Amino acid sequence: MPRSSSLTQEQRRAAVGLFDAGCGCDSVATQLGVRPSALRSLYDRWRIWGTEVLVSKPATRTYTFDLKWEIVQRYEAGESKVELAQAYGLSAPSLIESWLRAYRTDGVAGLQPKPRGRPTRDPDAPGPPETELERLRRENERLRAEVAYLGKLRALSAAERR
Repeated sequence: MPRSSSLTQEQRRAAVGLFDAGCGCDSVATQLGVRPSALRSLYDRWRIWGTEVLVSKPATRTYTFDLKWEIVQRYEAGESKVELAQAYGLSAPSLIESWLRAYRTDGVAGLQPKPRGRPTRDPDAPGPPETELERLRRENERLRAEVAYLGKLRALSAAERR
């Protein structure tokens, strides 16, 4: 059962049984005493997968840019999301909605795969601008280390002379 679902596993089984019997989404919601919005995505997925909608998928799939672009073009040409999801074996029509949203806001670049994780930092890129106080503190620390080094060197050379 998806984490965001408000339906129990029993309600999901009963809903799929009623869908198979020919009942619509609103009718099933009334019979089970749940909100129709809670059943809408289950109904859409049932239209694609049938009773297999109750089986949980082990892993998420990734889709290529070419596939996303083809599906978006076919949707823009007039095909429905459910038909496209069935034809391409997508888990839900909501995938197509998110691709359409990305396409409409960012154009074709919105369908390109995005790198995952935190972006790597370029070691040659300059950091944030340094204030005068930070520069002086860093210089002061370097000078202290230099004085300490020279003091130890002087003590070692004095010990060798003895």
